[in-house]
Amino acid sequence: MSKYWSPVVNDLVPYVPGEQPKLDNLVKLNTNENPYGPSPKALAAMAEVIGDSLRLYPDPESVELKQTIADYYRVTPEQVFVGNGSDEVLAHIFFGLFQHEQPILFPDISYSFYPVYCGLYRVESRAVPLNEQFEIDPSDYAQPNGGVIFPNPNAPTGRYLPLAQVEQIVAANPDRVVVVDEAYVDFGGDTAIALVDRYPNLLVTQTLSKSRSLAGMRVGFAIGDCALIEALQRVKNSFNSYPLDRVAQAGAKAAFEDEAYFREACDGVIAQRDRVSEALEGFGFEVLPSKANFVFARHPERRGEDLMTALRAKGIIVRHFNKPRISDYLRITIGTQEQNDALLAGLQEIL
Repeated sequence: MSKYWSPVVNDLVPYVPGEQPKLDNLVKLNTNENPYGPSPKALAAMAEVIGDSLRLYPDPESVELKQTIADYYRVTPEQVFVGNGSDEVLAHIFFGLFQHEQPILFPDISYSFYPVYCGLYRVESRAVPLNEQFEIDPSDYAQPNGGVIFPNPNAPTGRYLPLAQVEQIVAANPDRVVVVDEAYVDFGGDTAIALVDRYPNLLVTQTLSKSRSLAGMRVGFAIGDCALIEALQRVKNSFNSYPLDRVAQAGAKAAFEDEAYFREACDGVIAQRDRVSEALEGFGFEVLPSKANFVFARHPERRGEDLMTALRAKGIIVRHFNKPRISDYLRITIGTQEQNDALLAGLQEIL
């Protein structure tokens, strides 16, 4: 602890991102990056704006990008908020919408940034246990709270909550904001954006990092009632009035406009996910049903940490969480066919 720190800093437990090792010939399946790369149209759009215009500030409101997102999801631009990755959007949500007297609710096994934001913004929270099948039970969220947030599909489990059950949670909390974090929804789920016009307390967040392969550009957004969006705008303009640069705005807009490439990439991930899941089950793994671009699996006779270490020795990196209930599970990103072949061959040798 430094004498120069603010008191809150000493108590913070920062988020730990997935490892980014610098190793040759690495099969990297630990950070849920899309194996198929960005849309060629998005790359061309970004290349086009790299020039003299970069001396000028970008559009602080990302007007064209907001219009594109609004058109895509059939909402109005006033219902769209954009930020520097969905993590920044979530940070503004925790600061602007979750600071109430009662604790917010989120699953006990979920995105580990949620408790980090609670520590940063002094938001009280309560972790709600998933059931024995690692599913969210909507009835558990009908208790008094200061807000609700959960990923759908959940991370790191990959399990998906059908839209009717999402609506059950939203309807049970009319006086509090319910945030559905849809970072992985494009890999087989239905977005809750279809519900925002009926529920003023619903806010849906998404990212272009996963299904649109722009993790390196940091673009995220939220869609909800205009009053919720205004709250996020107030926080953003008190913190960082130019969150998205010119290159990111151009690339994100073009990525939404290239629907054919988007669908092809998502279908490719889904096909490989089904193949990897079936192969893992053939090796004796228990694999949770996934609607994400990863699978969550454990072998009943092998410790998760041991399997992770053995794979690493073969140059294959997967994610392991040393946490209660899930310490024997591995979260395995779905890669290219060649990467998945290497994973399965490595596991076959290890087992």
